[in-house]
Amino acid sequence: MARGSTRPTSRDVAQAAGVSQAAVSLVLGGKWRGRVSETTAERVREAAHALGYRPNLAARNLRLGRTRTVLLVVPALTTEFFAGVYTGAARVAAEHGFGVVLYPSPEGIGPARDPFASAQAALDGVLASSMAADALTAIRGDQLPLVMLDSDPDGSLGAATVNLDIADGVRQVADHLLAQGHRRFLHLAADVASWTFEVRARELAARLAGTPGTALGTVRAPISIEGARTAAEAALGRPGPRPTAVVCDDDQLAAGAYKAARRLGLRVPEDVSVTGVDDLALATAIDPELTTVRLDAELFGEHGMRALLAVLRGEAPEAGDIPVHLVVRGSTAPPPA
Repeated sequence: MARGSTRPTSRDVAQAAGVSQAAVSLVLGGKWRGRVSETTAERVREAAHALGYRPNLAARNLRLGRTRTVLLVVPALTTEFFAGVYTGAARVAAEHGFGVVLYPSPEGIGPARDPFASAQAALDGVLASSMAADALTAIRGDQLPLVMLDSDPDGSLGAATVNLDIADGVRQVADHLLAQGHRRFLHLAADVASWTFEVRARELAARLAGTPGTALGTVRAPISIEGARTAAEAALGRPGPRPTAVVCDDDQLAAGAYKAARRLGLRVPEDVSVTGVDDLALATAIDPELTTVRLDAELFGEHGMRALLAVLRGEAPEAGDIPVHLVVRGSTAPPPA
């Protein structure tokens, strides 16, 4: 090459391959399909390899308005679940040369404040977990490529959604307890206005309604062990036939139900069975170990990031919910005679 040790340019690659610079940009930018032939694309790649050409990513990002950075918005960092979502998302992002900025919304599932002067200038896209789509307007999330995790597909403002099959998880819980003979249930529900918790309540009620002789009561509690203990203790201590199974929206609520049962002199599972959702480390730290629905947070984050990368490429993300499964441990047993 006549330029000596000067770094080769896209013009050099175009000349070597006998194509235009535009064709080189399309091929090396991964946007050639349907615009140049496979033969031409291969010729460009071979020329680039022979010349030792490497795209100037900084210049390309500036030219395209691309920062190779995405924002992951989560309601909070107070549970290991969202840490797992970040770990999975960041792993896939790194494999594709992207960085992830983690932003816990100070308003929980409510409107997220703008973490940057202009999110549009700083980001390529947004991955939002367990939040309503309209909660992202403050960070211009509705004007950026957006994928919603754990969110209502019908209320996502046209954004792609990636969900765990939480409805099936609840069905697995209900079927397990029904098969053991339980007919009186208490739903210890998260006091959070979120689509995922609405699904849990709706699915549990529908599943139990299909079995004659069942009774279902509901009490709401904040997602905290002490908040759950207070609510469960009041519900289990009421006069009348006591529930024999407590179905909790997450593992922290289940731990609170354990404390409530013990304060009332009840044994888990001999007097009352308890189930959770998440399969956090907490599930095996309490005694007896908790029967719960395992949600693979890292896999969830991986799927979400792959979906966002597909959106950025102009492709449709892979469809279908991520399967979940019930892990049966010592907290469930047939009801007392």
